[in-house]
Amino acid sequence: MDSKLTLGFHRTQIADDSICLQLDSSLRDLPAANSVSPIPLQLLEPLTGSPYSINQNGEKEDDDDDRDVEEFRILGHSLCLKRRRESDSSTSNKREASSSSNGVDVEERRRDLVKTWGNQPLSAADSEIFEIMEKEKERQFKGIELIASENFVCRAVMEALGSHLTNKYSEGMPGARYYGGNQYIDEIELLCCKRALEAFGLDSESWGVNVQPYSCTSANFAVYTGLLLPGDRIMGLDTPSGGNTSHGYYTPNGRKVSGASIFFESLPYKVNPQTGYIDFDKLEERALDFRPKILICGGSSYPREWGYARLRHIADKCGAVLMCDMAQISGLVAAKECLNPFDYCDIVTSTTHKSLRGPRGGIIFYRKGTKPRKRGIHLGQGDESDQYDFEEKINFAVFPSLQGGPHNNHIAALAIAFKQVTTPEYKAYMQQVKKNAQALAAALLRRKCRLVTGGTDNHLILWDLRPLGLTGKAYEKVCELCHITVNKIAIFGDNGTITPGGVRIGTPAMTSRGCLESDFETIADFLLKAAHIVCMVLREHGNLQKAFTNGLQTKKEILELQKQVENFATQFAMPGFDM
Repeated sequence: MDSKLTLGFHRTQIADDSICLQLDSSLRDLPAANSVSPIPLQLLEPLTGSPYSINQNGEKEDDDDDRDVEEFRILGHSLCLKRRRESDSSTSNKREASSSSNGVDVEERRRDLVKTWGNQPLSAADSEIFEIMEKEKERQFKGIELIASENFVCRAVMEALGSHLTNKYSEGMPGARYYGGNQYIDEIELLCCKRALEAFGLDSESWGVNVQPYSCTSANFAVYTGLLLPGDRIMGLDTPSGGNTSHGYYTPNGRKVSGASIFFESLPYKVNPQTGYIDFDKLEERALDFRPKILICGGSSYPREWGYARLRHIADKCGAVLMCDMAQISGLVAAKECLNPFDYCDIVTSTTHKSLRGPRGGIIFYRKGTKPRKRGIHLGQGDESDQYDFEEKINFAVFPSLQGGPHNNHIAALAIAFKQVTTPEYKAYMQQVKKNAQALAAALLRRKCRLVTGGTDNHLILWDLRPLGLTGKAYEKVCELCHITVNKIAIFGDNGTITPGGVRIGTPAMTSRGCLESDFETIADFLLKAAHIVCMVLREHGNLQKAFTNGLQTKKEILELQKQVENFATQFAMPGFDM
């Protein structure tokens, strides 16, 4: 007959790990009043496993074949108790171990997913960027680099720039950082500062240095920020005369081009338009009228020596700090191949990547200790002060006023470059840079080219293209098609007007590749050929835009010169990488 008994299993955990069973004996057909009360049962032997298994579909399955069946009676009804065999206990343990093992596997896979991104080479991580970089490497190798502010660094500098030092945050100065873990970063920066002073023959008692600026423009603005108030006056060489916009510059329509002119009042001094040399008499006259708080010397495109002694005299007369931006000539200064601004100036700034052959960045040197009696009145020091107080003001201006954390990979690379600067090989290199510049100038002059000031005292020349009827912009574009890189510049005209009528040409980069005077004779021929091509193109098309539209890039003369340039350039090794 059909049983009216239902047995309910309640998997309730109790103290002795046994399972509490509850028997519902309610009869289906009896009224609720006659129902039998539930009877709690307890197994005397704990059940170690589940009474059922779960299949792949998540459904319960009886494991009759895997159980011992024991029959007994309750309330006159025959019941079967299925007990898991002893061997099932080990199977359960294996399952648990397998589950634990699977958990470990999942964890390892997660770790691998996190780690794999960090170990891919550039070619695998970003093939698009890699391919563009390879094209740029090839361009450098096959071309003639004549931009005066560019150079090639050595392999050691490249290794430092691409090193793990880029991972570290180190806001502040050595010994006073805003972050922990900087003991080795401090060692690197202190060593870099020590080598910077040694590179320029400076006494650490009389000079200090900050190597954290991101560029020379940043370095210059840090000096202004540290020593001036907004609206205070500065005076530097006019940009069209060869100065730099970071020294203050207004366009002819009065637009303020740089932060130096936006936050401070700037008045330029200029070169004599007939000679191209700085007119120091007019400079002194303007300075005494304008009374700048900082008088700036140094520039981007001035091919002659600077009269530091005269500038010191003028600064003293008008009570100004004398600052030199030696970005272009710092390598010559370090090698003692030009006049030394440190003998006369209070503050000296520079880039680190031009003739110094270091990484791209800036640097600030400042006087410390007691002022000589002959010095004029200095900012914020009062008439009676006899001590320089530039150090704290400049360091605070660099950080936290203007910058965040320094680029530690750059500082390490700069330390490497400064170590090289102190070697005899570097001095020989800078001597060759000057010889090559003079050889190139002489070669162009023999070919009836017009050079601003008629030559050079340093590493660069200014070629005035106006007698050929050319602009610097058109010439630069055609040279680029022929794999020669130069940069256009504005040249002061005889009537004082400004026209982009020339190009600036420098010798440091190709000297780094091993070029000597005879090689620059060949380069002079290439430059003249490029000028003749520009003249021909302008006669045929009127302007470069039309020429490009009509396929200037594939013009026979362009392709011929391009091939000659490539054959010449690829004779010389590239510092820092193999080609």
